[in-house]
Amino acid sequence: MNLEKKTDKDSNDKTVKDLVWLLYETSLLTSGFTLDEPTSFASRIHRMIKLGLSITDDLPASTLEDDEMPGLEGEGDANGEMEQVD
Repeated sequence: MNLEKKTDKDSNDKTVKDLVWLLYETSLLTSGFTLDEPTSFASRIHRMIKLGLSITDDLPASTLEDDEMPGLEGEGDANGEMEQVD
């Protein structure tokens, strides 16, 4: 369903509003401008990702815990130094 049809169906649809704002803010960024409220932009991005992946906020906390994530490469270096690149 395209954006115009979604707007005609429900002009107060939060997804439609988010998409329009994302289009506008993305065009600002690609044109070299900065955003007045980057956290709002990031929140909209997160909502769109969650929508696209069908993620709901009612997931049990155990599915979102960090201990299930694999460790980062080089994690646990004693000195915390960056890798040297020649």
